[in-house]
Order: sequence, then structure tokens, then C-alpha cells
Amino acid sequence: MGLLNEKGIYKLTSTPITVALDAVAATTLYTVPSGKIMIPFGVSIVVGGDAGASVLTLGRSTALTDFIASITMGSIDAAGDLAWCLPVPNATPVVLKTYAAGIIFSVDVTTGSGHATNYFDLFGWLKDA
Repeated sequence: MGLLNEKGIYKLTSTPITVALDAVAATTLYTVPSGKIMIPFGVSIVVGGDAGASVLTLGRSTALTDFIASITMGSIDAAGDLAWCLPVPNATPVVLKTYAAGIIFSVDVTTGSGHATNYFDLFGWLKDA
């Protein structure tokens, strides 16, 4: 029997990653392990306070927009609010990416105006390369 994170959608980050939404910066969420390919499903964000007008992107550290190009957090305005961030399918399939071993998957806050302590978890699955 394989590992649980290779059998279904699973929380890939072992602990929530703290990301400040009050400053522009990129933060590593996950590094794909050796011999694996990661298929990301989504990212959950639990805010510690008003996210303000923060804007962020998600994806490969060298192309920070290849999973989700832009998310405006304006409606997430109270401590404990949760944002579930994933590409939304429509009539035309959304092209998603897989990430090879060693690739760093990051969040990039491009407009900082929110709370300083927010918790990010990456969900997806792994498969053998």
C-alpha cells in the first residue's frame, strides 16, 4: 500500500505556513520531494484578522502565477475567516501544472495590506516521477 498522500487529496504541508499579508513578499509553501511529482489541488488560508485589499498569487517560485494568477482577499475581513483558493473550472478546461522534484511552490503577496499572521496549507497529491 502506498503513502496516504499518494492515494488522494491530502494536506501536503506538515504544519500551517505563516504568511504576512501586510507586506509584499514571496513565501515557500512546499518543496516537492525527490523522486515525486506534485499535483496541487488548492490552498486554504485562515486569516488572523482583516486581509484588507491584499492580492496574492500561487505557483512555482520562478513563475509565481502559474497555479493561480491573482487572488484579491477583500472579502476576507475577520479573524478566523477562511479562503479556499483553487482554479475554478469553466466551459474550457483550466490548464493546471504538475511540479517535479525539487520545485518550490510559493505564495507571493503582491499587494500587502492585511493582517500579519495568517496560516496557509497546501492540498494536493504526490505520484512517482
